[in-house]
Amino acid sequence: MSWKAVHRWLGLTLGTLTVVLGITGAVLALDPVLQAWKAPSAPGGLSVATLVERVTGNVPGAEEIRRLPSGAIVVFSFAGDQPQASYIDPADGRVLGAYQPSALPRWVKNLHRSLLLGDVGRWGAAGIALTMGTLCVSALVLLLRRMGGWRRLAARVRGSLAQRIHVVTGRVVLVVLCLTSLTALTMSASTLGLVTLDSTEPEVLSVASGRPALLGAQLASLKNFAVKDLRKLTFPGTADPEDTWKVATDQGQGWIDQYSGQMLAWQDATVAQRVYDWAVVLHTGEAAWLWAVVLGLAGASVLVFWLSGMVIWWQARGQTPKIMGNTPLAQADVLIFVASEGGSTWGFAQTLHDALSQGGHRVHASALENFRTTAATRQVFVLAATYGEGQAPAHASQALAHIAKLDASAVPVTVLGFGDRQFPAFCAFAVALDQTLRARGWPALLPLECIHQQSGQQFARWGVALAQALGEPVVLEHVPRVPPTAALTLMARQDYPDAYGGATAILRFAWPVQGLGDRLRGHGLARFAAGDLAGIVPPGSAVPRYYSLASGWEDGFLEICVRQMPGGLCSTHLLGLRVGDSITAFIRSNPGFALPRTRRPVLLIGAGTGIAPLAGFIRRNDRRSPMHLYFGGRDPARDFYFAADLQRWLGEGRLATIQTVFSRVPNGGGYVQDALRRDAERVRGLLAQGAIVRVCGSRVMAQGVAEALDVMLAPLQLSVAALKAQERYAEDVF
Repeated sequence: MSWKAVHRWLGLTLGTLTVVLGITGAVLALDPVLQAWKAPSAPGGLSVATLVERVTGNVPGAEEIRRLPSGAIVVFSFAGDQPQASYIDPADGRVLGAYQPSALPRWVKNLHRSLLLGDVGRWGAAGIALTMGTLCVSALVLLLRRMGGWRRLAARVRGSLAQRIHVVTGRVVLVVLCLTSLTALTMSASTLGLVTLDSTEPEVLSVASGRPALLGAQLASLKNFAVKDLRKLTFPGTADPEDTWKVATDQGQGWIDQYSGQMLAWQDATVAQRVYDWAVVLHTGEAAWLWAVVLGLAGASVLVFWLSGMVIWWQARGQTPKIMGNTPLAQADVLIFVASEGGSTWGFAQTLHDALSQGGHRVHASALENFRTTAATRQVFVLAATYGEGQAPAHASQALAHIAKLDASAVPVTVLGFGDRQFPAFCAFAVALDQTLRARGWPALLPLECIHQQSGQQFARWGVALAQALGEPVVLEHVPRVPPTAALTLMARQDYPDAYGGATAILRFAWPVQGLGDRLRGHGLARFAAGDLAGIVPPGSAVPRYYSLASGWEDGFLEICVRQMPGGLCSTHLLGLRVGDSITAFIRSNPGFALPRTRRPVLLIGAGTGIAPLAGFIRRNDRRSPMHLYFGGRDPARDFYFAADLQRWLGEGRLATIQTVFSRVPNGGGYVQDALRRDAERVRGLLAQGAIVRVCGSRVMAQGVAEALDVMLAPLQLSVAALKAQERYAEDVF
């Protein structure tokens, strides 16, 4: 069973009980904090003998003195037949008030320790502690795998809101939860009798010599003990002349003759006792109220883990692969194997499955770890997502090794990768898979193609190439699940002349204000930032088109830059809108491209409509971080988008510098990468200062920019790949 399966099923089956222990633990963590504030602690140099003298002078019938982990002193006594417990001021022995072991109901502690089931429940609580420890270990393994190792543990977390909450919370409190589970098991071992803490108590007696018993203040042994080390001092019983004083300290325990004051026996604290004492402090926060606060927050986080984990499980459950019309393996002439971490790649597999089935093929789809061919197989397609730092999805972790051991056949195996260009290891697993297949001698119908951010448009273009290779019609119109949408009303537009075959417009939509009910029901738009994507489904199509946002929710509007695409349903629809018309849209976050809050220089590089998210970054540069823009267009009179805004932002200090080039006018300067080369020294200097780079535009432009920057970075012993690994370089390409 994989670590992911262990983590999932333990969380689903025993998660509720871990929440009970976590919440009750958080409540119990209040006790050390309250006790620390309730009574004064003893001065550092005060001896136990002096404390006894002060106590006996103020509390008649005192029988026991305890120093609580908080440092407060409590005296237990009898007033007639009535037992009493009082806080006292160690400075003068004055009674401060009645002592109560806890301000919380006793059942809370019993629920935490034994689930209200007595001794049987203690075994159950120990089992839950073991479960928590296993969950922590599996969580650490999965966290390192997701983030790409220890060095990237603090990197930005990507994924759904529930995933981000789950991972970020884990990064903060995972070590604390591991510690609490370990200490709980240590304490349970003692409570359940599996470990003995104390040595056997010696048989010692006070010897009555005709002399009166000494007062506590007269005992030389007690003068040698500091109150700060005291745990408990038990007075000899008045009715038993052979009884002894018994003192317990952090170092051990001793028995003192009440007549001579001689130490009759001493036992050092055992190793087991010292380990137990540390476990108590680390598990409860006793004697360390600040640590108790940390424990309380960690205990409360268990509920956050459970809720976010349930949401993640439910979302993944909805994406569980259920391929309709799946032909049995032995009868299929086309096989589709899938490696998917979150389940979305299976949706593309279903689209491919349906398209090939409509063409008369018998198609079988299965997980990649089941890779093989049969006598009936004529084509094999592998749809492979990449997880973490170039890793295989968890279920396919052994698939590469399995394929490497197989003998190749003449059946073509075509690999289609899925990934995100914001990660340095974009589609690395698909690349490794393709290389392994070719090294083993498997032919391919098509070369490796990598789909960026589950792009339906790119998948459709791959389908055109597939149809040509097969010599038969194949239409891949992938219809992903569309999130809840909101109505947006066009409030303004800025049109640019029909230049080089495509009209363009900047469209500004009023952003609907959400009420609490809308948020709870999932209606309306989530908060968004420049660089996120607006998903728009045009009339007559079920496939959303995505546009980079040139604004954030704080701007009070949603703005995109749309260029007419040949035959484009969505661009035609959007460019045909008039002020007052409405569309429906949803937001897809793009955290890998988001710009962090920083004072470091920012290098913005864009061409054409790719300037849209860069303009959004500049618009929200309220901190006046040094932003430097390199923009490439064709003709300043036709496609210099946001020109007036850029000039205003220069004046406001939101934009430090701007360099423009235009490729279709005389002396226009060429392409944006040419501007970078001419400014190489300045660009290199910015990068040496730790500049963050954002690139947006066509794939060809982004490739040219990366090649130019690699040359500039070489003297700094850097590269674009290295900047990506440092999360300083991100692309949004189309």
